[in-house]
Amino acid sequence: MRIYLLVLAIAAAVTYLVTPVARLLAQRIGAVTPVRVRDVHSVPTPRLGGVAMLAGLAGALLVASQIEFLQPVFDDNLPWAILGCAAAICLLGVADDIWDLDWFTKLVGQVIVAGAMAWQGVQLISFPIFGLTIGSSRLSLVVTVIAVVVAINAVNWVDGLDGLAAGMIAIGGTAFFVYTYVLTRTSSPADYSDLATMVVAALVGVCVGFLPHNFHPARVFMGDSGAMLLGLTLAAASIVVTGQINPGLVSTTAALPAFVPILLPVAVLILPLMDVTITILRRLLAGKSPFHADRTHLHHKLLDRGHSHRRAVAILYVWTFVASCSAAALVLFPVYQVLIGAAIGVVIAVIITVVPIPTPSFGKRRTAHHPS
Repeated sequence: MRIYLLVLAIAAAVTYLVTPVARLLAQRIGAVTPVRVRDVHSVPTPRLGGVAMLAGLAGALLVASQIEFLQPVFDDNLPWAILGCAAAICLLGVADDIWDLDWFTKLVGQVIVAGAMAWQGVQLISFPIFGLTIGSSRLSLVVTVIAVVVAINAVNWVDGLDGLAAGMIAIGGTAFFVYTYVLTRTSSPADYSDLATMVVAALVGVCVGFLPHNFHPARVFMGDSGAMLLGLTLAAASIVVTGQINPGLVSTTAALPAFVPILLPVAVLILPLMDVTITILRRLLAGKSPFHADRTHLHHKLLDRGHSHRRAVAILYVWTFVASCSAAALVLFPVYQVLIGAAIGVVIAVIITVVPIPTPSFGKRRTAHHPS
C-alpha cells in the first residue's frame, strides 16, 4: 500500500507545482475561457490545467518504473502505452483549448488515440461474466475504442463547475483504487503489484494536486486537455482490470459478484454518463444537434434550483461517493450490507439534492464549462 501511496503523492506534488506554470503558459498563448452567455463564470480564466496533470502522471510513472516492487508492471509496454496515449489526447485538448476545435475534429482525434492505445494492447478481450469472450480481434478493437471515447467525453461534458470533474474522479478513483488493491492482494498474495492499481493511484494523485488551484473560485481550468486526459486514463485502468482479475479466486466471504469489474468503472462515471445521455436526448428532442452547446447539463439544473456553486459541486460529490463506494464495497462486504449502506446513501443524497438553499453569491459563480 505504501508504494501506491507514494505514487499518488508524487503525482499530486508534481501536478500541484506545475499547475501555476501551466496557468501562466495559458495566459501567454491565449488559452483562456472567455465569458459566454451559457457560462456562469464572471472573468476570463486560463484553461491549460491538463498540461500540469500530464506532468504529474508522467512523473509518477517514471518514479514507479524505478521501484523494485512495481517492476513486474513494467515488464511489458502497457504503462508506457497508456502514458503515450494520455500525452496524445492531452495535446489534442491543448489544441482545442487554444483554437476551439469543432466537435468532429475532436471526435476523430479521440478515435485515433483510443485505437492506438487498443492496438498497443490496452484492449477489452473478455468480460468476467460467465467467462464471456469477445468474438474477434476486430470486434474487440471496436468495443475498446467506443468505451474509451465514451469515457473521454463523459468526463469532458461533466467538467462544468470549479473542482467538479477533478473531485469526482478523485472520489471515484479512490474507490476504484481500494477495489483493485484488495482484489489483487487477495487473488495474488505473493505478488500484488498491479498496473490498474498503479495507474489509478497516479490518477487520483493528479486530481488531488490540481484541486487546490481549481476549487471555486478557480484560478485555472483543466480545459479539454485535462478532462480528456482523465477520461482516457480512467478508461485505460478500467480496461486493464476488466477480465484480468478472476473474481472466482477471491475468498467467498467477500461475496463478490462476477460483474463488479464492469460495474465499478460505470459506477465511477455514472453521473457523467447520465449527463451525456440526458443532455443528448434533450437536445435531440428539441430538434438540435447533440453537440449543441447550452445550459442543460446536470450541474446547470442544480444551479437553477437555487443551489450555490459549491453546494452543487458537493451534491455531485456525494452522488459519486455513494455510487462508486457502493460498487467497490462489494469486494469487502456481503451484498446485503452493501445494499443497505447504498440505500442510506441514496436517501441522504436525494435530501440534499432536492432541498434548495439560495445564497447571496448565486449570480457570481465561476465555471469550467466547455462548449459541449
